Amino acid sequence: MPTPVLRTDRLLLEPYRPDDAADSIALLSDPEVARFMGDGPLTPGDAAGLFERLFSKVYAEDLFDVWAVRRDGRYVGHAEVKHTDEVDGHEIVYALVKPAWGEGLGSELARALLRYGFDTLDLPRVWATVAEQNHASLALLGKLGFTHQRDVTEDDGSVTRVLAVDRA
Repeated sequence: MPTPVLRTDRLLLEPYRPDDAADSIALLSDPEVARFMGDGPLTPGDAAGLFERLFSKVYAEDLFDVWAVRRDGRYVGHAEVKHTDEVDGHEIVYALVKPAWGEGLGSELARALLRYGFDTLDLPRVWATVAEQNHASLALLGKLGFTHQRDVTEDDGSVTRVLAVDRA
């Protein structure tokens, strides 16, 4: 099933388009935005390679859902719902560009991903993995009902919090 379009009060989540490359690369290579994502900010070249794999692999093979997030027609972020072996379940992933911070869009986006996971994918539980230092995301997810399940100590010594919320 191809990635569907999702809407919230202020956001439009739709599959990436090739002309989103510059925005996606800027997001994934921004040191402040990407400091808590994966292994941290990507080089622009690595971010470009990841963007290309969205089309050549993720969308082509229908591996998982990945969206460009827009507000008023402008790119403001990235979102995913994907199966991950780390939790043997589906995890939500999201990031917003810095100008979109502090407006409640993260909560709106995470709620949309939860609704999609529960209502469309019929998941019994949705997971999130968050860097221990990412206090904003931990607080946001706590407000949405996520609870701490365990900690994972990464190879570099940092700690990742594993959180989950069950369908009501």
